[in-house]
Amino acid sequence: MKLDRRQALALTGSAAFIAMAGLGVGPVAAAAEDTEKKIMAFTGGKAPESGKISLIAPEIAENGNTVPITVEVESAMTGDDMVQSVLLLADGNPNPEVATFNFTALSGTAAATTRMRLAKTQNVVAVAKMADGSVFMDKKEVKVTIGGCGG
Repeated sequence: MKLDRRQALALTGSAAFIAMAGLGVGPVAAAAEDTEKKIMAFTGGKAPESGKISLIAPEIAENGNTVPITVEVESAMTGDDMVQSVLLLADGNPNPEVATFNFTALSGTAAATTRMRLAKTQNVVAVAKMADGSVFMDKKEVKVTIGGCGG
């Protein structure tokens, strides 16, 4: 089969269009139900209480690429008052589970600092699981601005 110039251009254009249309489909943000499912899986179905855990996040993040987050749990880190792990979630990310921090008695304190990427204004959630089976949660909304315009 012999292709003339017009047919070759048509095939090339069609292939380029199909490739670009496929790239336009990206990950969608996680639904609030996805975040709740992750929390329930982490806690074993137990509803988290408020208190003991504090999530420190900026109210407004001018750059969503590196948002500083700190999690602290009030704990003696001995016996039943020991923090086993802390789950960090961002409910607007395609995969809401950002990080899990595991602690032992040798940790001394239950605190962790990290940076996360947030594409838009969303809730950041921290859930702590204690040795006695209790779970605690804190949630903060972080407004992500684009270029400092307050979007």
